[in-house]
Amino acid sequence: MPRLTIDDLKKIKEKQQATFALRQGGHRAKIIVHMGTCGIAAGARTVMTTLMDEIANANIEDVIVTTSGCAGLCAREPMMTVEIINESPIKYGDLNAAKVKEIFKKHVMGGKPIEKYALAIGSETTY
Repeated sequence: MPRLTIDDLKKIKEKQQATFALRQGGHRAKIIVHMGTCGIAAGARTVMTTLMDEIANANIEDVIVTTSGCAGLCAREPMMTVEIINESPIKYGDLNAAKVKEIFKKHVMGGKPIEKYALAIGSETTY
């Protein structure tokens, strides 16, 4: 393995600082791809790859993407949750690449949720 140079280390630091800034609230949207074993078996990796490609193609930096385990709705996998600042989170299910692209363009970029793909709108409560 080649040795890291000072420039390599600076690039790593800049990338990590950008990631940290997003986690601290420097983002307008957060997308959670549910990647439990049931989600992965149903195609969550395709969902993640498609989503990351859409973000890269749109050249945006104010959307954070993260993963979670099973959301408890294994029959509706693959799923993702879209959280936009000051709006209720929306959990989408039965996803494929085409649906992910549509959700990204219309909901994440355009601000218009797609109800026909939504499983749940709003947060769960435990009381």
